[in-house]
Amino acid sequence: MAKDSLRLSDVLRCPQAPVNINTIDTGATPETPGGKGKTVKQFEPMAEELAELQEMLFARGRSNPEARRVLVILQGLDTAGKGGVVRHVFGLVDPQGIHHHSFKVPTDEELKHDFLWRVRKALPGPGMLGVFDRSHYEDVLVARVDKLVNEKVWRQRYDLINEFELELAANGYDIIKCFLHVSAEIQKERLKARLDNPAKYWKYNPSDLDTRSKWPDYMDAYNDLLSKCNPDIAPWYIIPSDHKWYRNWAVARILLETMRSMKLTWPPADFDVDQEKQRLSQA
Repeated sequence: MAKDSLRLSDVLRCPQAPVNINTIDTGATPETPGGKGKTVKQFEPMAEELAELQEMLFARGRSNPEARRVLVILQGLDTAGKGGVVRHVFGLVDPQGIHHHSFKVPTDEELKHDFLWRVRKALPGPGMLGVFDRSHYEDVLVARVDKLVNEKVWRQRYDLINEFELELAANGYDIIKCFLHVSAEIQKERLKARLDNPAKYWKYNPSDLDTRSKWPDYMDAYNDLLSKCNPDIAPWYIIPSDHKWYRNWAVARILLETMRSMKLTWPPADFDVDQEKQRLSQA
């Protein structure tokens, strides 16, 4: 059973360097209130609280250009569940307060600029809850594994990313970085399920197998980025993702704990409330 006094964000916080994700159980379900059924039932009360906190965040952003904002970064290999988290977690709150961006292969225009240029353009505005499906970390993952740039270039990017996230934190961003950690065995099962079901063909990409063939290289790349870009101001959380229900619950729980810690309140009225009540009574 989960302990009320123990934050899941403390339990799943990425350890300090050196990190070895190969030793972390992808099928673990720490701090759940019980099995799948009991855990899924927690979504309803969590959804109510999350929705209220997100509305407070959004309300403050409407009148204050310097209002705080939240940025959730989702990273993980194919089938880890980035899309599932977006549907099941961020679908719990008002969509008008969500800024979702999915990073694909850089366009010709994006390649003309530094790797953070397109990321800055996609940042959530004041009062928004932003979600990055993949992120600037692709530029120390794919760029490294597929040798798109030389080693000196991608190694320099760790420091550039740390400086970038420090800048964001100083400017009102609360950053939550989630590595959705799935096993090779479960990934294979999920890829097979896509091939066995015509309704899931659209999810399958033959390049997924090319990526899978480089699994050890990606594990090494993740170990490095988790070790080098894990400051307290922008922490990584390692989310065991073999069980979809646990993955979704864990991300929702960490988001809720983070938003609670922000001590959000409703913005005060920028008009005379009593006067407006009087005017309304006479309307």
